[in-house]
Amino acid sequence: MTAVTQAWAKGHAMTAESQRAMTPDQALAELQAGNKRFLSGEMRNRDLMAQVNATATGQFPYAVVLGCIDSRVPPELVFDQGIGDIFTPRIAGNFANTDIIGSIEFATQLAGSKLIVVLGHTECGAVKGACDGAQLGNLTQTLSNIAPAVYAVNDVKGSRSSKNPDFVQQVADENVRLTVAALTERSAVLSQLVAENKLKIVGAMYDVATGQVSFEV
Repeated sequence: MTAVTQAWAKGHAMTAESQRAMTPDQALAELQAGNKRFLSGEMRNRDLMAQVNATATGQFPYAVVLGCIDSRVPPELVFDQGIGDIFTPRIAGNFANTDIIGSIEFATQLAGSKLIVVLGHTECGAVKGACDGAQLGNLTQTLSNIAPAVYAVNDVKGSRSSKNPDFVQQVADENVRLTVAALTERSAVLSQLVAENKLKIVGAMYDVATGQVSFEV
């Protein structure tokens, strides 16, 4: 760990220098370590208002966490991150449409983030709704983005509905995998960054019962 990243690790805001010094693999290691701190209750002591002041004229997040809107899965908390550390686009079902992908292109190509984590979670209401073909106003269209994962899961015992926990989790896992693949398939910008080893994209699953994040790398 360099001097600039050591300062950040002590609770200071991420700077342009500390962001540049971090590799994609180091960014992943930082999020993994952050979740371990969250699980142990040994989260970093941060002066959040000092971070507000330090980031008032610029931001240099080192990672993007694409997550669900679920209230039980706040990325900054479960990864023990401070203000200005990570971009956190959130949408029910943690899928990637054009707007999300465009936002992530900004976060990486223009703002310098080195890592994208697609973060699914257990007991996902959006996934359950997609499994049941739920229809409600605009939510119907939202859940249709998860339908490919529903169709992709075939080898499962029991009903293909939200009443089958194994089916729901398999769909949640597949949805993460498909979203990870979609980011490079649908974005030449992200694909190029990955090819140049300037960016890493991984999937992960958060357990709402334990607080643990399992990474699929």
